[in-house]
Amino acid sequence: MFERPRAGERALLVQVILEGEPDTSEEFAELARSAGAEAVAEIHARRRKPDPRYFVGSGKLEEIRELVVDHAVELVLVDHALSPAQERNIEQALSCRVLDRTGLILDIFAQRARSHEGKLQVELAQLRHLATRLVRGWTHLERQKGGIGQRGPGETQLETDRRLLGDRIKQLERRLEKVDRQRAEGRRGRQRAELPVVSLVGYTNAGKSTLFNALTDAGGFTADQLFATLDATLRKLDLPEGPEAVVADTVGFIRQLPHELVAAFRSTLQETRQSTLLLHVIDAADPEQDERRADVAEVLDEIGADEVPQLEVINKIDLAPAEADRPAIERDDAGRPVRVRVSAATGAGLEALRAALTERLAGDRVHRAFTLGPEQGRLRSRLYEVGVVRSEQVDDDGRFQLDVELPRRELERLGRQEGLETGA
Repeated sequence: MFERPRAGERALLVQVILEGEPDTSEEFAELARSAGAEAVAEIHARRRKPDPRYFVGSGKLEEIRELVVDHAVELVLVDHALSPAQERNIEQALSCRVLDRTGLILDIFAQRARSHEGKLQVELAQLRHLATRLVRGWTHLERQKGGIGQRGPGETQLETDRRLLGDRIKQLERRLEKVDRQRAEGRRGRQRAELPVVSLVGYTNAGKSTLFNALTDAGGFTADQLFATLDATLRKLDLPEGPEAVVADTVGFIRQLPHELVAAFRSTLQETRQSTLLLHVIDAADPEQDERRADVAEVLDEIGADEVPQLEVINKIDLAPAEADRPAIERDDAGRPVRVRVSAATGAGLEALRAALTERLAGDRVHRAFTLGPEQGRLRSRLYEVGVVRSEQVDDDGRFQLDVELPRRELERLGRQEGLETGA
C-alpha cells in the first residue's frame, strides 16, 4: 500500500505542451525555484490531448520513472492542473509525491502570506483545493475506526476528515466575511472623501511592488521572484498639482491563476474592481510582453475589473533594448496619456508617470454649476462635507449658486439620486 511521502525538495519538472498551447517551461522553472524546490531534472512532452489516466502517455511515464530513480527525485512537479485521479495514479506509479501547477502556486502563496488576512485567504484556497482530492488522496482514509468501544457503524476516517475540512472552510469563510466588511467600510470612507484609488496590476514579477515603493516611499518587501508580495497595501499618493489619491499594491497575476485563489482573494481583488484607475505594469525586458498583456486582461475580466480605465506602465526600461530605454509618455489621438516608460529601480521616468497620473485623475473630474433651493440644505451640506464646493453665491430668491468640482462618477450618481441636471 502506497502512502504519500511527507516532504521532498529534489524536484523533477514535467512540462507537457498540449496542442495550441505556448511553451511555459521557463516560467514553470521559476515557479519551482520560487517555491524552494531544487530542480535536478526536466522532461518535456507534447500531446494533442491529456491521457485520462496519467495525463502523459505510458511511454513518457516510464521515462519519468527512470529519471526519478536516477536522480533520487523526491517531488515531481507537473506544469498543468491534474485531476485528483491523475495525481493519485502518477504517485502510485512513481512512488513519489506529485504536485500540479495549482498546488505549486498555492504552496508559494502559503510561504509568502504575511498579514492575518492573507494567511486566511491562502488557507481557504488550499483547503478548497484539498477538498477535491480527499477521495483519492490517501488510502488509509478508507479504513473504519477500530478498537474497543469504537467498533460499529460509526463513520470512516475519510468521512471524518471531509467533515472536519468542511467545518474549517466554513469557519474561514466567516472570518473573511468580517474582513470583507472592514474593507468595505474603508472603501466607503475613501468614497465619502472623494479620494481616487489607483491600483497596480500586472503579471507577477513585473516590478509592481518596486514601483509602489518608489511612488509612495512605502519601503515594502521586494524581490526578483514570482509572487514576492501577496498582501494588498494602500498608501497615500502625492501628485504635483493633482488631487489627493490612494495607491494600492495588489497580488500579481499569472497564466492559469487557480480559481481557488481568485475566490479566496475576492476581498483583496475588490480593491481592483473599485479603483478609479489601474496602473498596468509591464516588464519592458520580457520578450513575451504581448502574451503577458493577454493573460492580465483575462484575469481582469474574470474578476470583473476589465472596464476600469487603465494606464500602462512599461517598467524596467533600464534592462530593455537600447532603442526602448528612454523615459517617455505616449498619448492617444485625443492627447490623453495611455502609456509611460519608467524604471522603478533607477527612478527614471517617475516624474513623467506622476504627471500622467495627474492628467488622468484630473481628467476624470468635472466642473459644474448647481442651483440649490433652501429645501436642499441637506445636499448642500453633503457637498461641503466631501470638499467639492469651489465657491458659492446666494441669489435674491435665497437660492444657492454652487460651483463644484467632483469626479464624473459622483456627478452621475447625484444625477440619479438627487435628480440634478448634470449636463454641461
